[in-house]
Amino acid sequence: MTMTYTPLKNYFLAGILLLGLSACGNKDNKSVATQVAVKVGSEEISVHQINQILSRTNTTGATPEVTRSMSREVLEKLIDQQLAVNKAIENKLDRAPETVAAIEAAKQDILARTYLQKIASALPKPTPDEAKKYYSEHPQLFAERRIFNIQEIVAPVSPGLVEQLRSMATAGKSMDEVAALLKSKDVKFNGGSASRPAEQIPLELLAKVHALKDGQSIVLDTPQAVTYLRLASSQSSPVDQVTALPRIEQFLSNQRATEAIAADIKQLRASTTITYMGEFAKSDTATPSPNTSINNKENTPVEPANKAQNAIEKGVAGLK
Repeated sequence: MTMTYTPLKNYFLAGILLLGLSACGNKDNKSVATQVAVKVGSEEISVHQINQILSRTNTTGATPEVTRSMSREVLEKLIDQQLAVNKAIENKLDRAPETVAAIEAAKQDILARTYLQKIASALPKPTPDEAKKYYSEHPQLFAERRIFNIQEIVAPVSPGLVEQLRSMATAGKSMDEVAALLKSKDVKFNGGSASRPAEQIPLELLAKVHALKDGQSIVLDTPQAVTYLRLASSQSSPVDQVTALPRIEQFLSNQRATEAIAADIKQLRASTTITYMGEFAKSDTATPSPNTSINNKENTPVEPANKAQNAIEKGVAGLK
């Protein structure tokens, strides 16, 4: 990995390694944890601050040389940050309304994450038997995993269209023929193609796609849209059990945490008075139907997901 000023989450260094180095010749671990690493003007940067940042990453196998190099680079990053902070305070930017609002938003996010992490950390970890069961019950993701070359046409639903497209799929009609039909009906549509491994196909669609042979098509529909999907070709790319089990255990752990958090938030909503105000009091709160397009990807055990859209989802994503 190139040693540049990249996001700190990419560093291969855990705080425990740095603590181990710092502790040499010092028996007072508490003192070491708060040892000053550098002074920037009148401000101090401690070893504890460095550890806190670096402990967010997995650095299994890091050599002492790599540890020293990365710890120094993180320290330099913190020095740059402190210099900017000093100037911001000097210019009274810490009192600016937008700064105060951003700090409060960060506080809210941190508190929400901490609460969600507490819920997740209390859950039992998946057992090896549970992971093996998941492996055997999902051959399309592992033993029979394939990489699919997909072609698709997505159009809005219109009277009789779904039935027509299903007849065309059964008859093995080409994408050009489907496009010609839609044009003749003056139906606007979008088309495209993509190569997708099994784990990047939404789980609710994977069984249907996996059942297709090369050259076959299916029709997927929701109340809003219909997708004509053709499997142009595919190739076998299995994942053995030894490789898959650690990923499955992590996936099951994430899934368990997501479900527990969702249940807790649902209970909190039920027990708390929530009053929508102003324009939001009249807003339609219905949940939109899921997209039937194969390009609506969903990561699964082979490649863990990270979906962070709001404070709660960020908290969930941080557990993955």
